[in-house]
Amino acid sequence: MTADLLLRPVRDDDLPHFFAHEQDPKATWMAAFGPADPADRAAFDAHWARIRADPRIVSRTVVVDGEVVGRVAAFPVVERTEVSYWVDPRRWGRGHATAALSALLRELPQRPVHARAAKDNHASLAVLRKCGFVVVGEDSGYANGRGAEVPEWVLELPAVPTDQGNH
Repeated sequence: MTADLLLRPVRDDDLPHFFAHEQDPKATWMAAFGPADPADRAAFDAHWARIRADPRIVSRTVVVDGEVVGRVAAFPVVERTEVSYWVDPRRWGRGHATAALSALLRELPQRPVHARAAKDNHASLAVLRKCGFVVVGEDSGYANGRGAEVPEWVLELPAVPTDQGNH
């Protein structure tokens, strides 16, 4: 279903799609760790201006059949690289998140790569596991999308050994 999925750099005309995707209450609750006010367009625009100005962040638009269906990104958190993604809830269950994250990971030379997901976000955990991530810890944080502290899994895509024992 996702053979025609492509990633491309984020363009100005993608932002209204991203903003619309964040307006779905179910998606906001599921993602948990999103913006304080998803309806605040000025804050959204400022956030994306910062993302697009930071050369350390790899952000891509996910396009399927010529339609913007989401976004995927890799970004620094302290000395780690973390990934995140958001797919239009109308397109959930079609493999787009898995295909987009897999494509992004092929662009990233660094390993390990990390991710976080609310413990009850089983769909996101499935995406991460299909892409090779494993749970390496637990944490919790305040989740704007739920207005509460939420337990989360910390996951890692481990470094792939390039040297098979030949030191």
